[in-house]
Amino acid sequence: MSPATPRAILEYGLSSGNVGLVQLLGLCPLLAVSNNAVNALGLGLATVLALLVTNTAVATIRRLTRRDVRIPAFIMVIAAVVTSIELAMRAFLPQLHAVLGLFIPLIVTNCALMGRAEAFASRNNPGRAALDGLAIGLGFLWVLLLIGALRELIGEGSLFAGAGALLGLPGLELAADGYPGFVLAILPVGAFVVLAGLVAIRQAWRLRAAGGAA
Repeated sequence: MSPATPRAILEYGLSSGNVGLVQLLGLCPLLAVSNNAVNALGLGLATVLALLVTNTAVATIRRLTRRDVRIPAFIMVIAAVVTSIELAMRAFLPQLHAVLGLFIPLIVTNCALMGRAEAFASRNNPGRAALDGLAIGLGFLWVLLLIGALRELIGEGSLFAGAGALLGLPGLELAADGYPGFVLAILPVGAFVVLAGLVAIRQAWRLRAAGGAA
């Protein structure tokens, strides 16, 4: 059963149904581009926008789409939205687009988009579908950004390095002088280690909370 209230929708997307920490969906981009905070922020915001727009569009056309063509129609909507986001990013943020590369169009294959389109947007009105897309997207964004920030801090001793060139936000850049770096954190294995640590912390916190409630 889909969450019924706005508060429940937000709580599900940000916490109890978080696609990155709980459902473990979209791990390819989550792990591949999270070697620094700037890349994580860029892909995370693109995913939020994709979820918001596709959920709203699917909810709007849900009564016009026959059941036997429902899935192909949803895929077409998702592909059109993600392509539009990619073209806009290429036009306005070309350096970030060059860094993220293939992972922007691969948003189309993110299971979270199709999953929410089928499980929620196709069964609810556009307003609630938009809120669900926003909540799911923000849940994915904060996990992606946290992993990227932790890997960059541990691996290079910096935070949002390159933000000035990629996003035009030089005030975000922080760096620690003399930090030797821990290369393992920014290697692919570092992504798995950090994600596993976050999942373990969440599980330990839930078990402790459940024990306290008992």
